[in-house]
Amino acid sequence: MRIGFDGKRAVQNFTGLGNYSRYIVDILCQFYPENEYVLYAPKKRENKRLNKLTKQYRQLQLSYPTTSFWKKLSSLWRVLGVTRQLEKERIDIFHGLSNELPLNIHKSKVKSIVTIHDLIFLRYPQYYHSIDRNIYTYKFRKACENADRIIAISECTKRDIIEYFGIPADKIEVVYQGCDTSFTHPVTEEKKREVRAKYQLPEHYILNVGSIEERKNALSAVQTLTMLPEQIHLVIVGRHTEYTDKIERFIKENKLEERVHIISNVPFDDLPTFYQLAEIFVYPSRFEGFGIPIIEALYSGIPVVAATGSCLEEAGGPDSIYIHPDDIKGMANAFKQIYSDPERKKVMIEKGQIFAKRFSEEKQAEEILNIYKKLMR
Repeated sequence: MRIGFDGKRAVQNFTGLGNYSRYIVDILCQFYPENEYVLYAPKKRENKRLNKLTKQYRQLQLSYPTTSFWKKLSSLWRVLGVTRQLEKERIDIFHGLSNELPLNIHKSKVKSIVTIHDLIFLRYPQYYHSIDRNIYTYKFRKACENADRIIAISECTKRDIIEYFGIPADKIEVVYQGCDTSFTHPVTEEKKREVRAKYQLPEHYILNVGSIEERKNALSAVQTLTMLPEQIHLVIVGRHTEYTDKIERFIKENKLEERVHIISNVPFDDLPTFYQLAEIFVYPSRFEGFGIPIIEALYSGIPVVAATGSCLEEAGGPDSIYIHPDDIKGMANAFKQIYSDPERKKVMIEKGQIFAKRFSEEKQAEEILNIYKKLMR
């Protein structure tokens, strides 16, 4: 088969949807090298992690607009012009990896699949500008209506697609996301010493990783420190936003400057070490499409405390602890339980690592390829 992908995120994004796009292409090339894979991107951009994949896999190619007209209108090419190119280049299936498909794909001979990550902009409209919300609603709905099959990254996202867009359940398949394999390997003691010194990490800390924004609710984790022993710190790894200012005001008002460490621009290579030096991982987000940082934590061998209300139980499994995102006292008590009960902590780590195996690369590659095969029958 010749499989085409919407490669915009794989080429241009270095986190989130970019990571997912590169991950999917990587595992398919790795486990099913007999197929040809083509990433269609509107523009070129220097991307070391993508370059590594194209050097590693001969069956992976990049394709860009071929005419001067579409080169000038590259954004429009992605939603309209690429379809003709897919037909000319004999693509069997086109997979939109980031919630979108060309608007005219259903009029072509090319079969299509779209991955929908979440519909948070409909569940929590207050976190989005109305114009963005309207654009996302139009694009995501059209993609779901026009696609031959839909991949949802969780049962929670599948339910939302059915509820908000009225898509039949039998058109949607759930394929969970995984995480980069670097989180599955123990880092060396030398690397731990290097990272601890580089970022001046405390001896005892709870870790939170993700965009620092209102919906992710990191402030609740900060608030628990007022109920925990002074030697316990919180490390937040993420991009600085307006919401960070709100967190910093609380830190100052409660004299927590020495105990909260907000760190931005952490290179990906250092991230597994942050996890493996931590004692607990906390993810108090009000709503997620899935929750990859939880998988990263399980693989890293640290217990997880996460929020109820979306799909985080699907990611963390039955042995993680779940608390309402506004229950600060409950979250603090969960941390206390883990710190005071070494046996429970040990069980959470062991069972968490077993649970994480269901998100293996091979399993996900197999599930996606089976969807492709069914579509070609």
